[in-house]
Amino acid sequence: MTQPESDGAPPSLRSFDPGGVAVVFGATGGIGAALLAALEKAGHFRHVTGYGRRGTPSFDLTDETSIARVVADAAALGEIRLAVDATGFLHAADKRPEKSWAELDAARLAHAFAVNAIGPALLIKHLLPRLPRTGKSVFATLSARVGSIGDNRLGGWYAYRASKAALNQFVRTASIELARRAPAAACVALHPGTVATGLSAPFVRPGREVHAPEEAARHLLSVIDRLDASATGDFLDWRGDPVPW
Repeated sequence: MTQPESDGAPPSLRSFDPGGVAVVFGATGGIGAALLAALEKAGHFRHVTGYGRRGTPSFDLTDETSIARVVADAAALGEIRLAVDATGFLHAADKRPEKSWAELDAARLAHAFAVNAIGPALLIKHLLPRLPRTGKSVFATLSARVGSIGDNRLGGWYAYRASKAALNQFVRTASIELARRAPAAACVALHPGTVATGLSAPFVRPGREVHAPEEAARHLLSVIDRLDASATGDFLDWRGDPVPW
């Protein structure tokens, strides 16, 4: 893929049929809120909506009933053409990512998998059957380069790495089933890069490229705009380049 747009303007998103619905899950987070704003600014979709823990109806990845409820709410607005899962969990105030196997903790592992893998899998369960059978549609979930098994050279961050790797497998597997139902659809995992949010702030090293949430949203939507069905099941970074599994 070519480089994302860099002029500050949001992508046109004209690769999607006009009308339809764009929805952001995790819309109250840093990247999610920026994605929602960029989609509204683009003006291509008939309806743009977002859901988060503090919204109405509320959205909680650890509660399948709430997942089903918000997906039905979005589908009631029209055909869901674009859905972005911008959720994720890296650390809590009193628990940083593990540096060693000595820090492995069952409860922390279970929570990371609940939010980073099981919740998105249940979102896939309820959302993908709602995508149109014809025309371009995209489900994109935010993964992370540290979820790459092939690219793991530093170790550590056990719960986050493993749960994001599991998410990647859910995406890959669901993409195969989705292709049978909606041949023009794409189901992808996207690495947004390092973004200036509360999730990444404690781990930014000097000299590392850091994107503002608005810039990250523009990059991600540019990648999404250039996707077609041949990319379904892929793991891509914010430039649109493949990330090793």
